[in-house]
Amino acid sequence: MLATTFLVTCSLMPLRHSIHAGGSFTFDMDAGPYVGGTSIQIKTRGITGAAPLFSVLGPGAIEQSNYTVPITQGTTSVTLIGATENAIALQEIQIAPPPQSHTPLVAVATYYSGIVLHSASDFHIVGIVPIDGAAGDVAAAGNGDLYVPATDSNALFNVSRIPWRVQRIDNVPLGNEAVVDAVDGAVFVSNRDVNGKGALTRIRGSSVDRVITGATAEGLALDSAHHAIYVGNVNDGTVAQIDTRTLHVLRRIPAVPRVFGIALDPARRRLFAVSNQNVGMAGGGYVAALDLSSAPAKVIARSAKFPFPLGIAFDARRNLLFVTDEDAAEVYVLDARTLHARHAPLQACAVPWRPHLDVARRRLFVPCARSNRVAVFDLDRLRQIRGSPFATGRYPLGVATSA
Repeated sequence: MLATTFLVTCSLMPLRHSIHAGGSFTFDMDAGPYVGGTSIQIKTRGITGAAPLFSVLGPGAIEQSNYTVPITQGTTSVTLIGATENAIALQEIQIAPPPQSHTPLVAVATYYSGIVLHSASDFHIVGIVPIDGAAGDVAAAGNGDLYVPATDSNALFNVSRIPWRVQRIDNVPLGNEAVVDAVDGAVFVSNRDVNGKGALTRIRGSSVDRVITGATAEGLALDSAHHAIYVGNVNDGTVAQIDTRTLHVLRRIPAVPRVFGIALDPARRRLFAVSNQNVGMAGGGYVAALDLSSAPAKVIARSAKFPFPLGIAFDARRNLLFVTDEDAAEVYVLDARTLHARHAPLQACAVPWRPHLDVARRRLFVPCARSNRVAVFDLDRLRQIRGSPFATGRYPLGVATSA
């Protein structure tokens, strides 16, 4: 019996699949719009036996199980076709032209959908940039370029806007966080595991260099003025201070158990570290402030305990810390001097992850992994803005804003 399934949709959210019938299978992909110049891995579900053969009705090409998205001048659609001995499945996807180089964007790193580009004005989806792997974070350079580490593979992806292209940079294993040095354009990525150790990789031009930092590198905090970058090592509770020019480890600072998110106040030489512990592990986690001017660096303040704190961002203008909590679906607002609450927790959405401050627009972006949304707060009023939270790709972990 020949079973045929169809999927026709024009937007990313919600993700829809074709209807199952006897002996059928479905595509397991976002419907777009995808930005041209990229490649999409074709995924299906419900297959038994031999893998299907794929073809495309419309522009672009298929090689094995990857569809190469052409660069178009306007929005268009194509139909992907999969066929086995006893079933056929179709899915229509949308293709969008690359965004204009001067268009302000909000880029969201999503584990399952790649990088989802949104308009900075109303948050509508401009296009999806798929990568070969799971996007763990996204960082923006001053020229609008985006850098995306794949947290499950050996690559960093550079999304260049002038001209539009997506390039793969190899030898950047299991990336967690990324940051760009505005002084010399170097990109730094924390590596979860390199031969059993956590590490920091620096990408500068065509050079890719690395240094071991501790056990399971995660959080990053950059001090460009003092040529220093700090790396949180989750599984040994330390923060490594590294010279950005030489990649020498200057010191390893005992911090907090399971140090996850970190933030820096370079003017006061304060480092803030989040202890990512839940109630069952240690009665909850907390935030600690460390004085970097002392030798050795020492903890000078601690917050109250929270259910399961994770990410952190420092607002120097208001001297505030924003701390996400993956259990409570809240963002704590702390005084950076005392670590006491300065405001009632901000209500976000399910599993808020790594917060991002857009100082120029006075916005706080909080990706919520489980709800597939991003909450946006006005930093002056400390409340969600109109249109927040907005829908994005599947399992968002990081946000970057670019001009």
